[in-house]
Amino acid sequence: MSGGADSVALAWWLHELAARPATRVNCAGLIHVNHALRGADSDADEAFCRALAARLGLPIEVVHAPVLRTRRSPEVAARAARYDALALAAGRLGASRIATAHTADDQAETLLLRLLRGAGTRGVSGIRAQHGAVVRPLLACRRSTLRAFLVARGETWREDASNADLSIPRNRVRHELLPALERVAAAIAPGGPGGINALARCAALAADDEAYFSSVVTAFVSRTVVAGTAAVIPLDALRAEPAAIARRVIRAVAERVAPGHAWSARHLEAVHRLAARAQGGGQLDLPGVFVERVSNEMRFRARSRGSETPVGPFEYRLDVPGEVVVPEAGLVFVAARVDARPASPAAPGERGEPGVPGEHNEHDTIVIADPGPCVVIRNRRPGDRVGMGSGRGTRKLQDLMVDRKIPRGERDRMPLVVGSNGHILWGPGLRPPGGARPGTPEGGMVVLMVRKLEKA
Repeated sequence: MSGGADSVALAWWLHELAARPATRVNCAGLIHVNHALRGADSDADEAFCRALAARLGLPIEVVHAPVLRTRRSPEVAARAARYDALALAAGRLGASRIATAHTADDQAETLLLRLLRGAGTRGVSGIRAQHGAVVRPLLACRRSTLRAFLVARGETWREDASNADLSIPRNRVRHELLPALERVAAAIAPGGPGGINALARCAALAADDEAYFSSVVTAFVSRTVVAGTAAVIPLDALRAEPAAIARRVIRAVAERVAPGHAWSARHLEAVHRLAARAQGGGQLDLPGVFVERVSNEMRFRARSRGSETPVGPFEYRLDVPGEVVVPEAGLVFVAARVDARPASPAAPGERGEPGVPGEHNEHDTIVIADPGPCVVIRNRRPGDRVGMGSGRGTRKLQDLMVDRKIPRGERDRMPLVVGSNGHILWGPGLRPPGGARPGTPEGGMVVLMVRKLEKA
């Protein structure tokens, strides 16, 4: 209970409901969360709630949860802190349900905000009538109805001055967009339900649709996907599903692999496009998870703290012939000189080209023209460029990494093979690999073997 009209009306309604002889509702108590966002006004809200609890004869849990300044808006931070506080306080009160006072007006505001951000059916389904232990029994009621309920009983409530601040998107929707929609709805359908009720009904219907989609996705994931800190979706199975299901499967798997991260529609669409491509691999660096297309699979793996933290510069000399360990990439490079071109050498990038460092098969090979007595294995440097071959000049390494969708967290770990002249001869996931070309029979060539570094 914040002390606002909606929550005060909910408290009185539940109190009266619990007093009825045949009711199954028993009020365990009230919970007030003081975020200390409005100074003396916040303290006055707390005092009001304590006084109302005393009049109702109910215990009250007052939780002080100041909102710290973060990159999130104060409203979003307060909401997260509030639900954490509600769950803990409900436990202390012995409550089996937490009732919040969301109304049809709140539902309409939420739906419009999500629509304006490009939400799909899941977002348009809005506020749920029940989510876990949280129930919202007033979700079909209008805010004006609740105020009339209080006025009829001679009850007062607290007004939050911040609700008039139009710099807050929800307030702008509440004070500017919803009144305009109500006027338009009255003109289009006189005597109809009105704009707010129509939006609330839309959200309820979308919630029913989403419940069905969720059951289909749950069944797909349970029979097809093994998920933990990593997961694999067979590409054929994913492609066989309609786009509406495929996107939800992608979200469900990502949430299992990396729970607690915010995925937008843009992220889902990027993975869906990668899966739908006719051919080729690719990687995506998304919130909390790396997604990679390899062969006939979509692979998801949680990003570890180590993979998110860039490594420092590294550089290793590799003599030809010779061997060098690159621990930052988790790889071993072995160089061997070949005096004559094999009859059918593997073209660079066609065999064993690694997409993400540390994910290679045994004995991946790179065939390059003879670079001299040695090469250098290092990570990227500012200003690096890669030769495109066939007289096409060079491109920035950074641009190629973006084009090849190499995850940001892996770019500093990616080993580059650099010749004695400073030219980049090869890098995993880079095509064309510049100077990495088979040598001529008379000129000879060097074959680099790449294998994983065995863990101790």
